[in-house]
Amino acid sequence: MAAQRDPGADLVGLFPPGTTLDGSGALVLGGVPAPELAATYGTPALVVDEVAIRARARRYADGLAARWPNSRATFASKAFPCTAVYRLLAEEGLGIDVAGGGELTLALAAGADPAGLVVHGNAKTEEELRLAVEAGAGTIVVDNFDDIDKLEKILRDTANATTGGEQPVLVRVTPDIRPDTHEAISTGQNGSKFGLLLPQAREAIARLRGSDRLRLDGVHVHVGSQILDTAPFAQAVEAVAELGEFAVYDLGGGLGSRYTYADRPPTVEEYLDAMIDVARRLLPADARILIEPGRSMVAEAGVSLYRVVSVKRGGGHTFVAVDGGMGDNLEVSLYQQRFEAAVATRPTGEGELCRLVGRHCESGDTLSAGVPLQDPQVGDLIAVPVTGAYTYALSNNYNGARRPPVVFVKDGAHRAVVRRETYADLMRRDLP
Repeated sequence: MAAQRDPGADLVGLFPPGTTLDGSGALVLGGVPAPELAATYGTPALVVDEVAIRARARRYADGLAARWPNSRATFASKAFPCTAVYRLLAEEGLGIDVAGGGELTLALAAGADPAGLVVHGNAKTEEELRLAVEAGAGTIVVDNFDDIDKLEKILRDTANATTGGEQPVLVRVTPDIRPDTHEAISTGQNGSKFGLLLPQAREAIARLRGSDRLRLDGVHVHVGSQILDTAPFAQAVEAVAELGEFAVYDLGGGLGSRYTYADRPPTVEEYLDAMIDVARRLLPADARILIEPGRSMVAEAGVSLYRVVSVKRGGGHTFVAVDGGMGDNLEVSLYQQRFEAAVATRPTGEGELCRLVGRHCESGDTLSAGVPLQDPQVGDLIAVPVTGAYTYALSNNYNGARRPPVVFVKDGAHRAVVRRETYADLMRRDLP
């Protein structure tokens, strides 16, 4: 059932900060009317408020530094692995967390400082690890004992000028903490494919301390994503503190975003307070603390725009079908994430409860169930807020869909930073 809301301010509050309504009542994103964006770039399209991302980055970086000066905020880029986003956050001085060779390549292409890279992955190939070492990646997170074997082999074979033949690493710890989030994005519990349980972590730490190729800087912990409570973050700090004193503690990310009217995630400040309060009690005062916000860095900056293709009523249901769906937003199908939506030209006022569905040949292709839309008609522009995280990363070509463009807006100006795919793009890798 859809959450109740104030028809005006509450809806606009889900869109990027600074979103307004123009004289006709239409949504204005980053100073640009939504209909103008749709007319310029077509639909579906992912619109991203550049100012909102920069403001969020500063809020994280400054908030962390104020609480623990020897620290750095690092963007968990799997949430939005787009070159323009990498460049923007690198300009703001954030480190970049990459998972896999593709994200590493994109980050480097965007001008990210290799020394600020944190390389993740539970199944890193030798090729990817070699790429990271040769690029001078500042930190590689050891997820298993095979990572150690591969890295020691690579370091024996590679005289790297940046590392001087020694690669800094962290050990990823699985603290057996299960936060209240979807199972697919819960990563800190016993049974997770990520990291090492405490006894294994101690074994890995002892082995790395004896390595002449790998420099153990410390430990890493991450317990999941879209977490709407501060307690698991505090518990994770307590868990890694049991492993001893280190130069670096990477406390991961996972803070949830407000997707629906009912969601009440902790603020950035509440999240930081929960971790740093424990860190002050249990971690060395001179240690370096890293955090890795991803979803909460970019989710609220993004808005997806669609055109209504069909409105079908019957059997007690109203289906509003749009020209996108699970090809550009897989979060609903994968994680049962709830999204709100509105007709962009008349977003306020009481609406008809509708099932907003996509164009793909799957019954599960639903963008939002039970969302109030005001008098939906074919040709209407639909706006879905809080789509800045994972929609781009998980976009796909199901049913031959062409992945949408990414459009940055700022102070009344707009520019495409990723173009829409073409049908030629779909065939480009096919061989005769």
